[in-house]
Amino acid sequence: MADLKVAIAGAGGRMGAAIIRAVGATEGLIVQSAFDRIGSPAISKDAGSLAGLEPLGVTVLDHVEAALAGAQAIIDFTAPAASVALARKAAERGLVHVIGTTGCSDEDEAAIKAAARAGARIVKAGNYSLGINVLLGLVRQAAAALPGYDIEIVEMHHNQKVDAPSGTALMLGEAAAEGRGVDLASHSVRVRDGHTGARETGIIGFATLRGGTVVGDHTVIFAGEKERIEFTHRAEDRAMFANGAVRAALWAKDQRPGLYNMADVLGFTK
Repeated sequence: MADLKVAIAGAGGRMGAAIIRAVGATEGLIVQSAFDRIGSPAISKDAGSLAGLEPLGVTVLDHVEAALAGAQAIIDFTAPAASVALARKAAERGLVHVIGTTGCSDEDEAAIKAAARAGARIVKAGNYSLGINVLLGLVRQAAAALPGYDIEIVEMHHNQKVDAPSGTALMLGEAAAEGRGVDLASHSVRVRDGHTGARETGIIGFATLRGGTVVGDHTVIFAGEKERIEFTHRAEDRAMFANGAVRAALWAKDQRPGLYNMADVLGFTK
């Protein structure tokens, strides 16, 4: 079977480099093209050299149409506006589109869903690690089994991350809300400041930390009477996310158009 030809978005970033390495190391995938925003210092450089590999003979482009010529899949950890635009292009061409972008608005999510209905095979997840996706199931079960416990989610990332709470923290919050049978948007507190009063019963709290070069730490706390249960996941290398993304691309190539998540890729059930 021919290799799946992958276009890598945001090739000049840290995740872009990790994805280039992961695609290059995965049987059944090939780096077809790589691209980045206009003005990126990565433009015109060899994608392999950028990622610390031997040259691949693939020049990083700043023209999306040229980058997608001949591609069968896009792996995209960029920004919401870029991911929405790429989803529409994936729908036009019937491509696989693996999205790891976080910080999407409700309007962005709706546009991505529309692209999936229009012909793209989209896998979208806030986190592509196997460990986090196992943790989601544990959090969902714990929230259901411990109805009287307060739930707090603490996350920390590097000082360059631009969205908060992280996409992964929100995924964990959604899992907890599902376990409780409530809507996260109306049962969560994202910020606390000043005289806030006593903690409201039944809400899910978020705390956001930023600093240094932390790849991603997440802790879900269930605080009850006289005991506390904590689930913690620490990401130590972006390769973990890149490996999950390439696994998603290989899986999605054999699926019908639609919107999927990492639980679908891994065969997990809620």
